[in-house]
Amino acid sequence: MTNLLAARSLMAISLGFHIVFAAVGIAMPLLMVIAEGRWLRTRDAVCLELTRRWARGTAIMFAVGAVSGTVLSFELGLLWPFFMAYAGPIVGMPFSLEGFAFFLEAIALGVYLYGWNRVPPFAHWISGVVVAVSGAISGVFVVTANAWMNSPAGFRIVDGRPVDIDPVAAMLNPAALSQTLHMTIAAYLAVGFAAAAIHAYMLLREPGNLFHRRAFSIAFSMAAAAAVLQPLSGDLSAKHLAHYQPVKLAAMEGQFETQRGAPLRIGGWPDEKAGVTRWAIEIPGGLSFLAFSDPRAEVTGLKSVPREDRPPVAVTHLSFQIMVACGVAMLAVALMGAFLAWRRRRLPLDPGLLRLVVLCGPLGFLAIETGWTVTEVGRQPWVIYGVMRTAEAVTPMPWLAAPLIAISMLYLLLGTMVLFLLRRQVFESPRVPALVPGSIPGGEDGRASA
Repeated sequence: MTNLLAARSLMAISLGFHIVFAAVGIAMPLLMVIAEGRWLRTRDAVCLELTRRWARGTAIMFAVGAVSGTVLSFELGLLWPFFMAYAGPIVGMPFSLEGFAFFLEAIALGVYLYGWNRVPPFAHWISGVVVAVSGAISGVFVVTANAWMNSPAGFRIVDGRPVDIDPVAAMLNPAALSQTLHMTIAAYLAVGFAAAAIHAYMLLREPGNLFHRRAFSIAFSMAAAAAVLQPLSGDLSAKHLAHYQPVKLAAMEGQFETQRGAPLRIGGWPDEKAGVTRWAIEIPGGLSFLAFSDPRAEVTGLKSVPREDRPPVAVTHLSFQIMVACGVAMLAVALMGAFLAWRRRRLPLDPGLLRLVVLCGPLGFLAIETGWTVTEVGRQPWVIYGVMRTAEAVTPMPWLAAPLIAISMLYLLLGTMVLFLLRRQVFESPRVPALVPGSIPGGEDGRASA
């Protein structure tokens, strides 16, 4: 295994593992804040119990995310020293700001977890709001740094070195808005559907369980809102790529020829040797309209650059198609649920809808994983687009296969522990057939039991 392949494989495994916990760190605190807000407003003890359980789940995922994030930070320096030497002075600011946001989130989460009965109820809820906001901001700063790799800005190159560095301009690079918006909404979408799917599954077994009804209502509402917003952010991303990374867009769509009125392809398999995408359903002018809001606009094809400057087309195209398919499926289920809720003026708990939600449970995280595959693989062969190739950034250190195996075993262990702990929090949740507000033991409103 070559150094480049081993380094990229190790980074892919680490990022693929960590991004799940990063998404949960962004979205899960919002669920617990909404649940506690409902408890503060209604004194419904079921919402209080739900808040406590979601808070424990957030703490578990936060702890594992901190471990995997630390591994990633070491890997950046050990596996990609030439990239860090070049890019560190430019993108150091968002990484530093992410550190501040992370510590703020950790402090607020500590207050939230250990502040029951020690701080006033509203102050406790505010600490949860701080966790939710700082978690989202932390993710934004990290994605901003990645966006800079896709559209580098804030410096000039003189004699092969970056000069006149402007860290603020680098952080506010052209890709920052579209990437941070798309990733943040994706986190709320994935976590919302995953949580809703778990409680939908439990409702299929126990239709009258009030605990799972409350949980499903909150989680599905968040997921449905994110599912509607995500296509809008996707449209913004497509328009950005058309201007700043046309080769990546061409790989995503399997567009080999530079063409006016380029079609939008559904499915298909890119044949790189023949320079065509076979077996795709084509919508005439669809790609031109998506990229430039003009069905006759010219779209740059893969053949506009040498083969050595093209990304792996098949992987990029297939990943993009899977991401879009997942998004469309979740949007369809979200709209169905919203329509039923509007028509009946109540939470829809039809077994058919619940089964569809269960099927959609993993699709959000599958979309995140494939979306990041598009982002990273689609940028190849560049680590900094148009500035530094990935092969120029990798470490010369040999024997990378050993840490690859060790890190993989670590993630397997952490993943097993998370599944065990979450199972105790979710599948051993209370059976509440008809609980009235204030009925949880431990005081008038149930706070003492927390």
